[in-house]
Amino acid sequence: MEDIFSYLKDNQSGSLKDLVDYLEIPSISSDPNHKQEMVNCAEFTAHLLKNAGLDEVTVHQTKGHPIVTGSWRKAQNKPTVLIYGHYDVQPVDPIPLWTNPPFSPHIENQRIYARGSADDKGQILMHIQAIKAILAVKGELPINVCFVIEGEEEFGSANLPQFLVDHGNELKADVALVSDSSMWEEGFPAITTSLRGLLFLEMTLTGPNRDLHSGTFGGAVANPLEILSRALAQVKDQDGRILIPGFYDSVKPIPDSIREQHKTLPFDKNSYFTNIGVDEGWGENGYSTLEQLWLRPTFEINGIWGGFINPGAKTVLPSQAHAKLSLRLVDGQDPDNIEKLVTGFFKATLPKSVKLTMSRVTGGGRGVSVPNDFPPLIAAKKALMETFNQEPLLVGEGASIPVVADFKSTLDLTTLLIGFALPDACPHSPNENMHIPTFHKGTESLVRLLYYL
Repeated sequence: MEDIFSYLKDNQSGSLKDLVDYLEIPSISSDPNHKQEMVNCAEFTAHLLKNAGLDEVTVHQTKGHPIVTGSWRKAQNKPTVLIYGHYDVQPVDPIPLWTNPPFSPHIENQRIYARGSADDKGQILMHIQAIKAILAVKGELPINVCFVIEGEEEFGSANLPQFLVDHGNELKADVALVSDSSMWEEGFPAITTSLRGLLFLEMTLTGPNRDLHSGTFGGAVANPLEILSRALAQVKDQDGRILIPGFYDSVKPIPDSIREQHKTLPFDKNSYFTNIGVDEGWGENGYSTLEQLWLRPTFEINGIWGGFINPGAKTVLPSQAHAKLSLRLVDGQDPDNIEKLVTGFFKATLPKSVKLTMSRVTGGGRGVSVPNDFPPLIAAKKALMETFNQEPLLVGEGASIPVVADFKSTLDLTTLLIGFALPDACPHSPNENMHIPTFHKGTESLVRLLYYL
């Protein structure tokens, strides 16, 4: 592989130019004003795949933004890896906090600053560049590959699940590979082996048929905001345990081997809490901070509103109260079942003076985990170790990447999650960035991985 690594080194400037060109496209998927830029970015993604030497590159139209696929399947009797990424990016507000315009890539201190540099254009481009280098030097790949690169990840991937169903035959593979996460720190690679799922709910309590005068009616009519607050306060006990009956029934105990492994991670709990401005943590008793973050399910209140919230006073007893809820689920928990349990819990808790409406927001999915003896995981550990000269950490991720659950349920694929963004890459925030040396070294590690798979 040394000749491939020499090619990568000799062509670093070209790789960086591709990244700059990619980042200049303002592919904000959630903003209808950027619809044409989304089309342009899908076409540019297809160009990158074709330029790398992939066959059957196609821009698929959907009800939303396009999905781009490409493949190379000439390695007979060899496995196939399905590589996923997304070309859409988050909105850029607040603009004043950006040091430079978010779609004018700026290089400083070995980093390239632009929206999408870490999440996810920079990381998907690393895979494309690795394949381009192998084909340029060897003329063939050691295994078969196919790409699926979507344009709606940042607002729910609404059209991807059906696309996977409709195109299942052409996306057949032996393992999926996703780079949309982070390293532990610079020079310290990490592989994500557990990922929490997500269930997002919105609840509305309706009391009187209109807002009422709180003097004329207060004290005799139930206030939906008060009832909502009381109901939400009953979800957890003082030890942080969720009290919804049946909620933990499918949650597996944390193996002792995982707990011992967590003890070896260079995690400073005090610094973690200090960095976010709190004096100490608060979570489910009996579990470490990393276990609470990665391996235990949660129930979070994301927002509560109702009544009068403008400046001044208005003595109103509101007709309705609302709350947005997110539940992070672990491997084994079924979102459909958890939704029924949550709804049943509130129906049993609430008085007859209010009516409950519970709705589920599109998106989310199941939690997943990767067994430690999974052969592609062993190959990934070897590839990263040889590149970074550092044994990669096996970590969890508390957030959700719904496509990983979709790959499992629709294509029966286990996913390797290998991220190359640094912890201070600021995805979704002003001054998002990619560390350029890690961009190049990560590409080298992906070359090794394709050979070891």
